Amino acid sequence: MTPTRLQSTAGPLLQARGLTKSYGLTRALRGADLSLDAGEILAVSGASGSGKSTLLHCLTGITNPDEGAVLYGGERLDQADEKRRSALRRTDFGIVFQFGQLISELTALDNVLLPLLLDGRPRAEAVGHAAEWLERFGVRAQSGLKPGELSGGQAQRVALARALVTGPTVVFADEPTGALDSLAGEQVMSALVHAVRESGTAVLLITHDARVAAYADREVTLRDGVVLAAPAFDPAAFPTAPPAAEELS
Repeated sequence: MTPTRLQSTAGPLLQARGLTKSYGLTRALRGADLSLDAGEILAVSGASGSGKSTLLHCLTGITNPDEGAVLYGGERLDQADEKRRSALRRTDFGIVFQFGQLISELTALDNVLLPLLLDGRPRAEAVGHAAEWLERFGVRAQSGLKPGELSGGQAQRVALARALVTGPTVVFADEPTGALDSLAGEQVMSALVHAVRESGTAVLLITHDARVAAYADREVTLRDGVVLAAPAFDPAAFPTAPPAAEELS
């Protein structure tokens, strides 16, 4: 049976509270806190090795934190069983990785179609819906091509269509332009932002690229496994009038 999608929630849509995660002696997360509101685009930036991918894996239920809580619509995702977490990744969550991770044996259309079939949609309905999303991302003409026949930018736009085709509440994008040149990266980000603004989908954007983070509504930095919020804007620190002459002496 297909689980009921989250319709609305009071407070943040997605929260991380005090997440810790270690791999052997390596501490990837050291008490990370994060919140994402419905419809918000949030960029999480940080250097390689700062814990960004580990944070994403915990937030999507791919792995569980050692300590702390992950709440989605008030539900403790970290306490849910694997069946429930898998169902959420199939319906409520869309995930886009740096290299797309399309299935090489399937055409672009079939890659986008697959989540709908797994969600129990009739094939005829699913084909039409998948084709619409390929059209939105400007790759419908490539629907019969396999991933190896697509350019990097085309493949990533197919991956975005696949992530959004089920109507998720949250899209998790892990370095979605990391394997692309600057022009293709801008095209992919513009297409993603346009699509989620239309649908009201929230986005958690993992990136080390300031140009990509600039597409977000808000940005936080992950450093050594801890989320550092951007400092609040202080108007007093930026006077509009030039200083008086005596202040320059």
